[in-house]
Amino acid sequence: MLEINNLNVKLKNSDKEILKDLSLLIKPGEVHAIMGPNGTGKSTLSKAIMGHYNYEVTSGKIKFMGEDISSLDVSDRAKKGIFLCMQDPTVIDGVSNSEFIRTAKSEIINEKVNLYTFIKDMESAMDDLSLNKNMLHRSLNKGFSGGEKKKNEILQLKVLKPKFIILDELDSGLDVDSLRIVCKNINDYLEENKDTSVLIITHYPRILEYIKPNYVHILNDGNIKYTGDMKLALEIEKNGYSMINEMIGNGVNE
Repeated sequence: MLEINNLNVKLKNSDKEILKDLSLLIKPGEVHAIMGPNGTGKSTLSKAIMGHYNYEVTSGKIKFMGEDISSLDVSDRAKKGIFLCMQDPTVIDGVSNSEFIRTAKSEIINEKVNLYTFIKDMESAMDDLSLNKNMLHRSLNKGFSGGEKKKNEILQLKVLKPKFIILDELDSGLDVDSLRIVCKNINDYLEENKDTSVLIITHYPRILEYIKPNYVHILNDGNIKYTGDMKLALEIEKNGYSMINEMIGNGVNE
């Protein structure tokens, strides 16, 4: 599904590389989690995969379903089925939520969306997420609470139906009940679309108790230093990231 080979990424107009020879392979249907201390490149990885204009790939490749997408812009990557659930979703005043999602859906399927079917699907998805129907007509993310913004990202996911999902700090801004609702909707989507893959970027293992990862990767200094399973995430929560440095120092799993 996603293959990253020796990826080096820096901020534009900067000489400092953030990602350094990073490689990662995610197969269809797999859930991978990226954890690591602040400032190690986790969100940079998500933005590099998505093609954010502020980040420059200096070497290496990003392949999606066998195609090199390293030079594609954001919209082309989205049309191919890559979806980023943003840590802090953007506010767009004057563009209604329904207008935004309907336009995105039309671009993805390359045809006009039937309005009746679209509204029906939106309302059903909003019921699943416990969202007020008036959010259909409000400006995108304007005045939304942190929880509403995150639920709205999952609303987009349910309607746009991506093949590869990046969850960047999904649990930030969500209370326990909202996190449970959001994760249930993601799990239901994955159950219906079994080839869909997920990359979860998080500081804490709480979300991983709801969306079970096949692999947990520890990112530090721009590269993946250690890979394990859910037990690794729980060890990190218990003992902190210093244990990883000790394990690497002993020649384990780098």
